[in-house]
Amino acid sequence: MKKISDYNFEGKRALIRVDFNVPLNKDTLEVTDTTRIKAAVPTIKRVLNGGGSVVLMSHLGRPKNIPEPRFSLKNIVESVEEELGQKIQFATDSIGDRAFEQSSNLKPGEVLLLENLRFHQREKKGAEDFAELLAKHGDVYINDAFGTAHRAHASTTVVADFFPNDKMFGYLIEKEIESVDKVLNSDQKPLVAIVGGAKVSSKITIINKLLDKVDTLIIGGGMAYTFAKAQGGSVGNSLIEDDYLDTARSIMAEAERKNVKLLIPRDTLAADEFSDDANTQVCKTNNIPDGWLGLDIADEAISEFKAEIVGAKLILWNGPMGVFEMNNFQNGTKEIALAVAEATQNGAFSLVGGGDSVAAVNKFKLSENVSHVSTGGGAMLEYLEGVKLPGIAAILKD
Repeated sequence: MKKISDYNFEGKRALIRVDFNVPLNKDTLEVTDTTRIKAAVPTIKRVLNGGGSVVLMSHLGRPKNIPEPRFSLKNIVESVEEELGQKIQFATDSIGDRAFEQSSNLKPGEVLLLENLRFHQREKKGAEDFAELLAKHGDVYINDAFGTAHRAHASTTVVADFFPNDKMFGYLIEKEIESVDKVLNSDQKPLVAIVGGAKVSSKITIINKLLDKVDTLIIGGGMAYTFAKAQGGSVGNSLIEDDYLDTARSIMAEAERKNVKLLIPRDTLAADEFSDDANTQVCKTNNIPDGWLGLDIADEAISEFKAEIVGAKLILWNGPMGVFEMNNFQNGTKEIALAVAEATQNGAFSLVGGGDSVAAVNKFKLSENVSHVSTGGGAMLEYLEGVKLPGIAAILKD
């Protein structure tokens, strides 16, 4: 497999699949978070500094009425220019004579952004004829969109077939793969995994996978109350999944069998309604009064969890500890984020992934204080679970 760091881009057009599916202000259509654009800059710069030109392609949103102006990538041109530090060209379609004319006339150092690929139905269907047309834009193909690597779309998977000897990962995907492999395959100990979020049902596969790897598994968020009830606790009106009580018991039994320390919050910050203005009280997680619901972990849980985290050598964090979007229920997640940052400063390797976890480290301005923040979300989870991702497999295939 070719490596972007070794490849000679002199005089070559690099067709780069990026993940510029960024949030836009609903009124002004301005980009409100440039994280994903920033993440692609090192790969783009590598090509430009190596004497090549760049053709960028991406999704934006889920347009239903095609084309839909509010989902046009034209809306992000200014942000891309700002992050790259140079002007770029824009093609009003991803295929068609004008687009091909623009890409074929690119000079070394120039960048062209194609219109939203989702303006063509054949993209999502993984149509070979559409992928073949996209391939006309480049001499070499680079996939740097980890967030879509689990989708078998024309631009993420099929297009690679038209570059049998000139396809590679960008720096971002390289880092994503290295980070997950480091967490799952390193012999460094202890390995602590923090798994939060609302539901056990959405995390069963990853939890079962982690039980073979971790020394400590910390359970937080709404899913903790299903575990607490499975142990015979009273959880009031907290979010639970009654259909997964047996699953929770099975996970706890398996953790004990594999000598994995499984931690559930000892105490909870409970509220009398799901509101930032609710009345609150701290109570044991297994003894929440009727009419009250747990919305965050409390001091005992924070203390116990932090002790495990700061002593770790490897850390995986996926999912918040509570409803951190509300100011009165953000403390647990914030304290865990600070603990992960502290452990990282002390030499641990930390991988943060999953939309809410990423949002949390960004909210608390700690993204620069952890080893790697995954842009992948669903793709990272599937990769952790051992699922073969089409976008990764397409590059690795001979």
